[in-house]
Amino acid sequence: MGKVARDCGVDMDGIRVGNRVIGTQGRVTVGWENIPKVEGGPFKRLFFTYFQPAVLFAMILFWYYAPNSIVKATTAIYIGIGFKALLLALEWVNPRFDSWRLTWKELATDLFYVGLGYTILNTVDNYIGDGVMIEAIQHAFTLEKLTWFTGLPLLLQAFLIAFIFDFGQYWMHRGMHNWYPLWLPHSVHHYITQLNINKGAVGNPVELFLIGLGVGGFFDFLPRAFLLAGAIGMSIGIYQHINVRFNSPKWWRFLFNTTEHHSLHHSQDYEATRSNYAGSFIFIDRMFGTCIDGEAELLGLEHGRRMSISEQMTYPFTEGWKSLKERFGQQPAAVPAE
Repeated sequence: MGKVARDCGVDMDGIRVGNRVIGTQGRVTVGWENIPKVEGGPFKRLFFTYFQPAVLFAMILFWYYAPNSIVKATTAIYIGIGFKALLLALEWVNPRFDSWRLTWKELATDLFYVGLGYTILNTVDNYIGDGVMIEAIQHAFTLEKLTWFTGLPLLLQAFLIAFIFDFGQYWMHRGMHNWYPLWLPHSVHHYITQLNINKGAVGNPVELFLIGLGVGGFFDFLPRAFLLAGAIGMSIGIYQHINVRFNSPKWWRFLFNTTEHHSLHHSQDYEATRSNYAGSFIFIDRMFGTCIDGEAELLGLEHGRRMSISEQMTYPFTEGWKSLKERFGQQPAAVPAE
């Protein structure tokens, strides 16, 4: 690897990665050695190299040793909001691509979806989310939770919670790219044309609901372990949608999903989008042969066409109806040959 697919008129050369050719439909960079590094003085390079690991370890230490009086969901919410504000500032200080700089229009759209997630989608999840469905299944089949998990070390419990959720998300996400009924709501998210801190919240509500489903409710963990798992997931997965250039350490890029990985997943090249499905742990993609190391600047479907909010809300249903009519609609009668 270590090549860049370059424009060649209508066609592109492409790069062979395993048994696939990447970059025939959109410009992509494959291989870490081709990705630009953070430039500047020693402090700047040091900061953007170790910022991510430092935050992860700080979050683990805080939630592991914090007194019970502040170990609560509201604390996690405040930390999450503050951390996003910090990353939003870093997007202005050290952007990955100038073409991804946040505009007022993009910011307004992002905040609309963030608000949607905290209000309507959160309410829907309380009534028909994975917790409700798992409880119904347990009641119907008289199943008990796997309570022995509470006897495991706290850090191991936290990792298992994060891994179980991400493993399920990997297969849900992969299914969305391979089964048309699931692709319809997920495709809306692939019409975004830049990555910014809140872009993970942008998408059709059906897709946002589905991608949040998990099976962790079948297991019994300590409450602190859930909060610690959430902090770990945030400290890793939040960088998927962010316009910041980092010099991530090699071990970080091997284990965890990065902006580089996710930008390839959102590129304008079809084969590149069928990679890097995991939300946090990119080693899951490595396990199943769907990981590609690299990055892309040009994002989106239909050569980067930007969707309005109204189209994002209705697109899966209008496109689904068109597909049904094409498949089952009345075909024009054949004209008999003379």
